Amino acid sequence: MIDTAPGPAAAPSDRWYVLALLTVVYALNIADRFSISTLIEPIRQELRLSDSGIAFLTGVALALFYVTVGIPIAALADRTSRRDILALALAIWSGMTALCGLAQNYWQLLLARFGVGIGEAGGTPPSTSMLADKFPPARRPMANTIFALGACLGAWLGSQVAGEVAERGGWRAAFLVLGIPGMLVALLVWLTVREPRRGQLDASAVGRRPSTLPATLRFIATQRSAIHLLLGGSVATFWSWGLMWWTPTFLQRSHHMTVGEAGQLLGPMHLIAGTAGTLLAAWLMARRAAADPRYVTRLLGWVTALTTVPSIFLYWVLSAKAATALLWIFVPSVYFYIGPILGLLQNVIPANMRATACAVLLFIANFANLVLAPQIIGWLSDWFAASFGAGSESLRWALLLLAPTGFWAAWHLWTSGATIRADEARAT
Repeated sequence: MIDTAPGPAAAPSDRWYVLALLTVVYALNIADRFSISTLIEPIRQELRLSDSGIAFLTGVALALFYVTVGIPIAALADRTSRRDILALALAIWSGMTALCGLAQNYWQLLLARFGVGIGEAGGTPPSTSMLADKFPPARRPMANTIFALGACLGAWLGSQVAGEVAERGGWRAAFLVLGIPGMLVALLVWLTVREPRRGQLDASAVGRRPSTLPATLRFIATQRSAIHLLLGGSVATFWSWGLMWWTPTFLQRSHHMTVGEAGQLLGPMHLIAGTAGTLLAAWLMARRAAADPRYVTRLLGWVTALTTVPSIFLYWVLSAKAATALLWIFVPSVYFYIGPILGLLQNVIPANMRATACAVLLFIANFANLVLAPQIIGWLSDWFAASFGAGSESLRWALLLLAPTGFWAAWHLWTSGATIRADEARAT
């Protein structure tokens, strides 16, 4: 039973331990998801699939259950123990990732990917909701930005580690190496993390009672800034993670790298440049100016718009050295917006609706970057190859069509600042 009594004014003493552990959990979430992006080409060749076919297996198969069960699980997290839901979800998606490594044919791998999606749906919403009860409102964008470091670590694990393991032992071995440790971390979460009191650091006790999904959606509809944050975050993931999903395959085809070489190139970018970009965002979120949410939304808009430019040229240039240099600019931008958007969204939503609101963001964002982006790029690549004789360069032209959508995301993020102060006051 969850304690809903008013909490102390000071932040809980274990908040940094919980933040660190939840960051590791998030890293495993991204690693299990990102690894299959690295392994697209060897899986496609062994199973003899087209680009659109491998896009369905690697992206859509996970997203079908991820986006379907994500909101119901998050609604449950707004009413019951978030710690227990997170530990169980981690055990499920890690176990299913390991089963991907035992799959011997298309259908076995497809069913395992369904299971990964079900488990991952219970990861981020309970985590961000618990962090909102560990850190006060002014520190939530900073805390969620540190939490977003898990994406950098996870992408490194899913690219460099998975690529090197696949180079030595095949793509199945990579899934086993990434899946098994997650089950041990799930046990650690269940044994060492305490369920915090809901809304204990908010300005008032309003919103402590459990909410329903329709009530949460109705409230979101009244918050203009929340709508723009949801759309901006979703389009940003469509742009950035949609491009990154196919980038390992692009490097293998257009720049003639092996799966291991592509992973070794991208891995340090995610770990070093991605971490640097995330830490820069965390430092900016910790500055006094970030106490004004309008500063944060304008910063996100500018950074997203400016980094869209190198994302376009990255897939245009023919030189591998030029593409590598542009990747070092583009990759950090993939991580910069994650934490601030999560933190801002938590502040414009009442405590009893936060996990569900996060799940709504993940529903839209993951539909965009796991269903729409991979499948659209796969279809376009097949079309360019069949209708224009583009051959191995068909993927390049498909990626070039997606890259300018970063400007669209930047507009939503900038516009969210117009009403965000009034929306924060209404929520808390």
